[in-house]
Amino acid sequence: MHSLAFMPRRASAFTLIELMIVVIIVAILATIQLPMYHANVVAARMSEGISGVGTIRTAMRVYTASHGGNYPTFNHVDASSLSAIGIMPTDLNGKFFQSGNYIVDSTATTYTIQATLLPSGETYIINQDGVESGTYQTGQ
Repeated sequence: MHSLAFMPRRASAFTLIELMIVVIIVAILATIQLPMYHANVVAARMSEGISGVGTIRTAMRVYTASHGGNYPTFNHVDASSLSAIGIMPTDLNGKFFQSGNYIVDSTATTYTIQATLLPSGETYIINQDGVESGTYQTGQ
């Protein structure tokens, strides 16, 4: 007859080494994913600014169509001063962008619109021809 004291015990838990290996693997995966996560967060936030730029571009086109093909003249004004083209200060207020995050420079024949994401400082700039510049570009 066998005594219970001499029966081998079955392992019912993970060893410390196994747990440490799992923690190290998770830490490596998190380190790899963090920059990609940050880039996706910036892209999601910048989409709000790009939408606001589109609103300003549409207003500029409407103004141009009703004023003999000329753009209004703005000298580095923020979006709170765009009532001449039908944009009120609250029209561009969102979660990440306010009217002060947009800057417009224009002459009778050209314009540039800039959206700046704060506090990161990412900028999206587009001109009358649709040419993008700045630190963030959609790639279209």
